[in-house]
Amino acid sequence: GAFQKKGHSARILSPEEAEKLAKDQVLVSEFKQLKLEKEAQKNWDLFYKRNSTNFFKDRHWTTREFQELKACREFADQKLTILEAGCGVGNCLFPLLEEDKNIFAYACDFSPRAVEYVKKNALYNTERCKVFQCDLTKDDLLDNIPADSVDVVTLIFVLSAIHPDKMHLVLRNIYKVLKPGKCVLFRDYGLYDHAMLRFKSGSKLGENFYVRQDGTRSYFFTEEFLSQLFKAEGYEQVVNEYVQRETVNRKEDLRVPRVFLQSKFQKP
Repeated sequence: GAFQKKGHSARILSPEEAEKLAKDQVLVSEFKQLKLEKEAQKNWDLFYKRNSTNFFKDRHWTTREFQELKACREFADQKLTILEAGCGVGNCLFPLLEEDKNIFAYACDFSPRAVEYVKKNALYNTERCKVFQCDLTKDDLLDNIPADSVDVVTLIFVLSAIHPDKMHLVLRNIYKVLKPGKCVLFRDYGLYDHAMLRFKSGSKLGENFYVRQDGTRSYFFTEEFLSQLFKAEGYEQVVNEYVQRETVNRKEDLRVPRVFLQSKFQKP
């Protein structure tokens, strides 16, 4: 079972959790941080090599959570062009294409291996989607997508894997292909999510930024940070709130606090 609440207040830590985070102040060395940045693509490629297409579950919650995909149509069967920025192996892409026959999707990922998995999927159809490898912080999306042509961009558990100093480059890149008046739908890790509290000492790269054992990185967003990030690149905020869930594992009597940030930002 799970309960869920949405709102603007961050999760309140227990005294034990607060103490653990307060104690963990030692940052990974600058040398190792530069190495992680340089090898980011390699580390994600190895992640997909190890996990193949089995790691993430197909995300059938996307249309449930983001009614906007339906709401942004002016009439029922209107064709929509979407961009899934950071598509992984297609866990979000393919359920969406199956569920909604009036979508054409562009999809890109940092990892060449992930892109290959998408192309090998039996549901991959070049008439309905175009997938390409792309480092969103430096490869121009205009090389693959016409300017001002996309109705919806989904940015789901992607920005957290990018160094905070480079996140604005991703938003600037996306801005160029989004139609005026259209939106970016965002969902990612929120401050004090269970995953943030599980990092062992020696994993901290910076404020709310950590490295996993496999070398992939994860940032945990505050509402304020995300809002400033988008607004600085010219977007208008439509919705930006924490989603707090408590997942209960009855068998092991565990209560796990999950915190996400779910948001919608519009290009004027």
